[in-house]
Amino acid sequence: MAGSVAFALGLSACGGGGGSSTDKGTKSAAGFNAGSTGLVNASDKKGGTLHLGYSSDVDSFDPTRIYYASGQNFMALYNRTLLAPDPKPGKDGLVLKPDLAEAMPEISADKLTYSFKLRKGLKFEDGSPITSKDVKYAIERTFAQDVLSGGPTYLIDHLDNGQKYPGPYKDTDPDKLGLKSVTTPDDSTIVFKLDKPFADFPFLLPMAPGAVPKAKDTGEKYSEHVVSTGPYKFESFDPGKKAVLVRNSNWDPATDPIRKALPDRIELTLQMQPDEIDKQLLDGTLDADFAQTGVQQAAQAKILLDPKLKVNADEPNTGFIRYVTISSKVQPFDNIHCRKAVQYAADKVALQTARGGADAGGDIATNMLPPNIAGHDPKLDPFNTKSGKPQLDKAKEELKACGKPDGFETKIAVRNKGKEPKTAEALQQALAAVGIKASIDQGDASLYFRSTIGSPDNVHSKGYGLMFAGWGADFPTGTGFLQVLVDGRLIQPSGNNNYGEINDPEINSLIDKANTEADPKKAADIWGQINAKVMDTATQLPFVYDKALNYRNPRLTNVFVWSYYGEWSFGSLGLSDGK
Repeated sequence: MAGSVAFALGLSACGGGGGSSTDKGTKSAAGFNAGSTGLVNASDKKGGTLHLGYSSDVDSFDPTRIYYASGQNFMALYNRTLLAPDPKPGKDGLVLKPDLAEAMPEISADKLTYSFKLRKGLKFEDGSPITSKDVKYAIERTFAQDVLSGGPTYLIDHLDNGQKYPGPYKDTDPDKLGLKSVTTPDDSTIVFKLDKPFADFPFLLPMAPGAVPKAKDTGEKYSEHVVSTGPYKFESFDPGKKAVLVRNSNWDPATDPIRKALPDRIELTLQMQPDEIDKQLLDGTLDADFAQTGVQQAAQAKILLDPKLKVNADEPNTGFIRYVTISSKVQPFDNIHCRKAVQYAADKVALQTARGGADAGGDIATNMLPPNIAGHDPKLDPFNTKSGKPQLDKAKEELKACGKPDGFETKIAVRNKGKEPKTAEALQQALAAVGIKASIDQGDASLYFRSTIGSPDNVHSKGYGLMFAGWGADFPTGTGFLQVLVDGRLIQPSGNNNYGEINDPEINSLIDKANTEADPKKAADIWGQINAKVMDTATQLPFVYDKALNYRNPRLTNVFVWSYYGEWSFGSLGLSDGK
């Protein structure tokens, strides 16, 4: 076995407000947006009830089925994993640390085998010991997609190895532990065997269910009572109404270097109206919004215009990017000069304004890697769009070069949801200034990414030259963010994410190189090269690195934006009044 490896990523600084970053969390930052760059109200005070609100129902509490960032952030309260991102401000929050594991993995020289030892003294909420077989069983549940769909499936891609393992519910192994690529030589050891090197494999583990006791697994109903391995357990869960977590007496803080576990109780109220969430945040009834996608427009104005409120708000870069894909297969955009004409004609300030402006909409984006992804280069701006202003003369030059000096007609595809139709109108108006007449086709939000723009055949038949999209990383590396958007080998007939249908052999080759590079810094450099080559195709028009203006109850302590999720860390929050 080779020596153990620490996994860390670089982070370009996100835009921040007052206050300074803390040194090992010992000092507090202060001022508007201070939580985006540092720690606000540092404290180890325990006690009280943390009140959260959510405008929807949770997708699931079953760690196998949780996909959204807020759900993964929240499940750290009750679900421990082999590895977990370190909940710290800034770039330190992108580093993976041992959680259930006692150390980072031992990796074989051929980069195919990852071995972990579990910490001593780990227990489920009922006091029974957590063993390596419980961890293996939890991972095997991911394979039961006929029963437990909806969550990340990366582990299936990298661990099935041609076995076509059906999951434990259809497993013919007497112990229901028949996945051959994962072995448990003893109760404290778990070994993963890949069929080909994949340097980002450790980043798949924080998304995995950490440990599930087979005897307590109720299949699709497991979400109704998840067996806790973390500092909190479920006291009650009324779907669509409320979830209440209380302390897990069998969690031993001596085994857990990651979680603070300050409140005594956590209450999450579900299916609240967005405006009611904002009202209760501002009057102090709620402490934070579970979704952390930003307050509504009326509350935005109140917060930004009142210094007393503004000091309790953060506007972090969420890790999402808002962009327009320009098809390489729909005429006349099969000509790169026609694509470049759109790049220069676009008014990114107008697009930013339609998203909510610099405070609630995001920073002007100039390339396809957002600031929280290693490899992001803030200087990469091939079309000189940092100012956000249209460049009409250059756009007209490109129109001449593509044989359309008087412009042309095309279609814009956009979801019929939220801010997006207005954003499409902003692009439509900017293109009209150079003679590009774009009609807007609003698609059903529930079908949009799967079959409207996610089906190349539909894109071609409808003539969608321009397609609005948004994207955030499944895990904060180039692989977790960019690969599915630009790898030509991943183009699908339905549910396709490579909307521009980029299939460049050089880009594909660089992706393979990045995915097998064990040195995170070298891998980030390769993703920087890929990003530059993608921008050179002129198929991607990024316009904002997304921001969300969130308000927090001033009584909250240990507030910081966890870069891994682009949200305040639920597992770190405390209450200054202990109530």
